[in-house]
Amino acid sequence: MTKPKQPKVKHTSSFKKPPANAGFWQVFWYNFTAWSVRHKFWQRLAIGLTVLAVLFFGGMYGIAQWYINKHKNEPLIVGATFIPDYARYLQVDPQETLDAMINDLGIKHFRLVSYWKNIEPKEGQYDFSELDWQMAMIEKAGGKVSLAIGLRQPRWPECHGPEWAMIKSKPEWKEDLLDYMDMTINRYKDSPALESYQLENEYFLDVFGQCPDHSRDRLVEEFDFVKSKDPNHPIIVSRSNNATVSWPINQPRADIVAASIYKRVWDKTITKRYFEYPIPAWFYGFLAGATELTTSRNTFIHELQTEAWLPENRSMRTESIDELYKTMNPEKLSKRIQYAKDTGMKRFDLWGVEWWFQLKKSRQTPEIWNTAKQEIQKINQQ
Repeated sequence: MTKPKQPKVKHTSSFKKPPANAGFWQVFWYNFTAWSVRHKFWQRLAIGLTVLAVLFFGGMYGIAQWYINKHKNEPLIVGATFIPDYARYLQVDPQETLDAMINDLGIKHFRLVSYWKNIEPKEGQYDFSELDWQMAMIEKAGGKVSLAIGLRQPRWPECHGPEWAMIKSKPEWKEDLLDYMDMTINRYKDSPALESYQLENEYFLDVFGQCPDHSRDRLVEEFDFVKSKDPNHPIIVSRSNNATVSWPINQPRADIVAASIYKRVWDKTITKRYFEYPIPAWFYGFLAGATELTTSRNTFIHELQTEAWLPENRSMRTESIDELYKTMNPEKLSKRIQYAKDTGMKRFDLWGVEWWFQLKKSRQTPEIWNTAKQEIQKINQQ
C-alpha cells in the first residue's frame, strides 16, 4: 500500500513583496532579505564574527603570554612617584615623607617632578633648591631617579607652566619652556642618581588636564632637544591609562615606553558611582608585548593606582576613611600589586604613597602603609 503524497508546505515570509511602484531601497531591502533567508546569511555571519573574535582575542592573549614568559626571569623592581606639592596639600612634611619612603618602606627607585612653575616662578629666576634636596637624599640612599620634565607632568592640573609664561603666545612660551628644560638637564645630567627622563607625562591624553597644546610636533621637538642636551640617559614617553590611541609607533620613538594603570575610579559621566575597569592583567601584557614586537622597546608601569579616587569636590585630606577605602584599602592594595605583577612588566611605580603617609602620620590609620611595607619587602627579598 502506497502512502499518499504529502502536500508541499509553502514557506511564507513575514515580509510582503513590494508593489510595482516601490522605490529602489524598498526593492533592494526585499531582495537582500529574501537572499539572506535562502542562504542563511545571518547565521553564517554570526559564525564568522565569532571565529574572528576568537582569533583576535586569542592572538592578543598569545602575545601577552609570549611577553610574560620572555621576561619572567628578570628581577622585579618596585618604585614610586614622589611629589612635594602633594605632600604639602596633605599637610605632611615633604622631607619627612620622602625619608620614610626610603628608610621605612625601602623604596629605592623614584619618579620625581620638575614643575616649571616651581623652578622658574619668575622669568629668568631659577630655584632648584627643592629638587636638589630630593636628588641628594635619593643619591645618598643609593637610589635612582626618573625625572619628569616638560610642561605636562604628574598630578592635576597636569600642565604646570608659570603664569608669566602661559599668557604668552605659543611660539614664545615654547622657547621659554626649552630654556627651563635646558637649565634642568644641565643641573642633573651628571648626578649618579639620574636614571632617565620622563618627557611630557601622558602627553596625548587631551581629555584630562588643563593643557594648552598636544601637538605631536612639539613632543618631537622636545624629544630631540633633550637628546641633544643629554644623549647618555634614556627618555621615557608614556601612553595614557587604557587608551591605545597613543600606540608608540610614531615619532618620537621613545627609548622606553611607560604605561599608567587605573582600575577603580569614580565615573562622573554615566553611572555616577564607583566603577572598576573589567580589564584583565594580561591585556597590559599584550600592550607591552605588541609594543616590543612593533618597536623593539620595553614597557613598564610608571603609574600604578594605589590611592583612592574620590568624586569631584571631595578632599583626599579630610574625606572619611570609609569613603576612601571604597577605592583603595589594604586588601585592594595587595590585589593591585598582584595585578601589576600579573601583567608581566618587571617594574611598576606606586602612585599615592604621600597619601599613605598622611593616613599613617596624621590620621592614625597605618594599615595601608603597613601592608605596602610588607609587599615591598617581599619583592625586594626575591
